[in-house]
Amino acid sequence: MTHNALTPARLLPWASPEGKPCYLLTDGSGRLSRAADIAESVQLGMAGDLLAHLDDMLGDEQVTAVQLRYLLARMSEALTNVCRIAESRGARLRVYADARARPGPDG
Repeated sequence: MTHNALTPARLLPWASPEGKPCYLLTDGSGRLSRAADIAESVQLGMAGDLLAHLDDMLGDEQVTAVQLRYLLARMSEALTNVCRIAESRGARLRVYADARARPGPDG
């Protein structure tokens, strides 16, 4: 899915209420693009925080199974978000790389 030859549809960092992917046709400079950038930044930060928390918990002999299950559930959510961000960014990079590889109008 592309808006034009150089601008791919952006996979947004959230899903629809039905769990389906959401896409945006944009040049990357609009308000919704900026909101998506902020959401991605927050999601990546949260994933990093969860990893740090896991590292702390693994070193703690008093951690319960309930605490670990809760953390793993949040990490599953974070990993889903990180994978969506990676897919979105990878798709945009491929389109730009393909466009750069094509010869220009002067040959």
